[in-house]
Amino acid sequence: MTSIGDGAFSYCESLEQINIPDSVTSIGHSAFENCISLIQINIPDGVTSIGDGAFSYCESLEQINIPDSVTSIGDGAFSYCKSLEQINIPDSVTSIGDRAFSGCTSLREINIPDGVTSIGDSAFEGCTSLRQINIPSGVTSIEFGAFSYCTSLEQIYTPDSVTRIGGGAFNGCTSLQEITIPSSVRTIKANPFAGCTCTITCHSPHFKVVGNVLYNSDLTRLISFLSEQTDFTIPDSVTSIGDSAFADCKSLRQIYIPDSVTSIGHSAFYRCKSLQTILIPRGSRGKFERLLPDDKDKLVEAGD
Repeated sequence: MTSIGDGAFSYCESLEQINIPDSVTSIGHSAFENCISLIQINIPDGVTSIGDGAFSYCESLEQINIPDSVTSIGDGAFSYCKSLEQINIPDSVTSIGDRAFSGCTSLREINIPDGVTSIGDSAFEGCTSLRQINIPSGVTSIEFGAFSYCTSLEQIYTPDSVTRIGGGAFNGCTSLQEITIPSSVRTIKANPFAGCTCTITCHSPHFKVVGNVLYNSDLTRLISFLSEQTDFTIPDSVTSIGDSAFADCKSLRQIYIPDSVTSIGHSAFYRCKSLQTILIPRGSRGKFERLLPDDKDKLVEAGD
C-alpha cells in the first residue's frame, strides 16, 4: 500500500489510534476527516503530501508528527483540530495551504520553517490560543485572513521578504500590540487590521502612517483606520476609501468625508457600532447615497 485514498477513514468516529505503514507516500483528501475520537497519529517518513482536509475536525487529536519528507500541507489539512496544542512543521515544507490550521483553538505554538514561501488564505484563522508567531524570511506573501481572529496573538515578526499583505490578514487580532510593515511591502489589499487596536509602524516607501491611519504613499487611498479618535476628518487628498477601511472601529462617532472622495470600498464602515454621523459637503447627498447605500441614514450635509 502506497497511499491512503480520499475519505478512506472519514467519519470513523470511534477510531482512536492508527498506524500508517512505512510504504505510504501520500494521504488523500479528507482521509481522516471527522475522526472525532482519534487522539494520536504517526505519519511515516515516506509521506510527501498531506491532502486537503486530511485530518480536519479530528477534535480529539492532541499530537501529530509531520516527517521531513512532507513538502506541502493541503488546504484545511488540520482545520478544527480543537485539541491540538503544538505542531512542528519540518524544514521540507514549502507551502501551507488555505485554512490549514484554521479553528485550532488550543494551538499555542507553531514553528514555521524557513523553506515556507507562502502562507495560504485563513491558514491560522481563529487560532485563539496562539500568542506569538515568527514568519520566516522566505515568505513573500501573507494571504487573505491568514492570522485573522487570533485573539491571543500579541506579537508577530514580519520579515523583509514579504511584498504583499492580503486583505483581513490580521483582522480581529485584538491582543496585538504593534505591527511593523517592512520596507519590502509593495501591495496591501483590503484593510488587513480591522478590529485591531495596535500601533502601526511603516518602513515601506509605498505607504504612509499618519496618526495611526494607514494610507498609500501619496495619501490618496485610505487603507486602514486604527486611530482611537472619536471625531475624524478625512484629508482632502484622499480620493478612495478602501474595503473595510473603518470596519470594527469601536470609538469613531463622527467622520467628515470630503468631496474629493469618489470611491468607497465594500464594508468600509462595517460594524462601526458607535458611528452616528457621516458629515459630507453641502449639495453632495446624491453622490454619497450612491457610494454608501447602507449608511444613508447617517449622512448629514455640513452646515445642516
